[in-house]
Amino acid sequence: MNVSEIFIKRPIATSLLMAGIALMGVISYGSLPVSDLPAVDYPTVQVQASLPGGDPATMASTVASPLERQFTTIAGVDEMTSSSSAGSTNITLSFDLDRNVDSAIVDVQTAIAAAMPLLPPTLTSPPSFRKQNPADQPILMLNLTSSTLSMAAVDEFAENVLAPRISTVEGVSQVQVQGAQKYAVRVQLDPDRMRAQKVAGIDVPDLEVDHVEGARLLVLGWGGTYGPITAAVKKVREGGGKVAQAHLRYLNPFPRNLGDVLRSYDRVLVPEMNLGQLVKLIRADFLVDAVGYNRIRGLPIRSSELASAIEAML
Repeated sequence: MNVSEIFIKRPIATSLLMAGIALMGVISYGSLPVSDLPAVDYPTVQVQASLPGGDPATMASTVASPLERQFTTIAGVDEMTSSSSAGSTNITLSFDLDRNVDSAIVDVQTAIAAAMPLLPPTLTSPPSFRKQNPADQPILMLNLTSSTLSMAAVDEFAENVLAPRISTVEGVSQVQVQGAQKYAVRVQLDPDRMRAQKVAGIDVPDLEVDHVEGARLLVLGWGGTYGPITAAVKKVREGGGKVAQAHLRYLNPFPRNLGDVLRSYDRVLVPEMNLGQLVKLIRADFLVDAVGYNRIRGLPIRSSELASAIEAML
């Protein structure tokens, strides 16, 4: 005798038992504690940058593009979307689900620091970033208009009066003011003409070169490449190689003596953690046949690999 024999000999009782189990399942289904939107910590980071007075085209080309090129070097980026409006740029980075969002934020902060020399000097503040849940949607949207006040005055009221009041309401996590039109005066200065007229302004120091006697190759870096370049140049020099090194700290405008420095060497190597932004600028502005050493794998430049590339050019 086995368990199946009991149910085979009593088919009616078996049918009633199965019907009772199915009925209990149907009744209990509505009480199951299942969330339609489960609380999942999506590794998503939002970056915001503001440039008062900038039109959408200017924001996209001068603010969004340099940041996007730096963000492509971050490992684990699954999707990147950006939107530019008058005076504001928003970039959303979505990472792989197995990527820790805290470590991703550190990489985003490093990429923003590397992109700062390429951003307009008129930025009122560095780009900001925060963790974001893509499932969050605004539950209330207010439109402000006025027939007597300027848009700058309406924007000032929204940011300084209305938004702080709403943010004090219990349960409100974020208040955003969009479509801002801030009052701003933008003045662009020509450093060369200012120096000629002896007018004080942006004083960009000359480029300093770590030169060794007989060096005909210059390794030119900028941003976060200083450490790997310094280590690679030191390794090459220890092996008897003669190579010079320089690091740009100003890109807009360039140091006044940059052209003379570049033309004093037979070859110029520009290591970058992107597709080659600086080397393109150097070729166009100074007509120098600079060679790019690009790494876009989301990993920093390795000094050992860079040293091999320098030795190959010597």
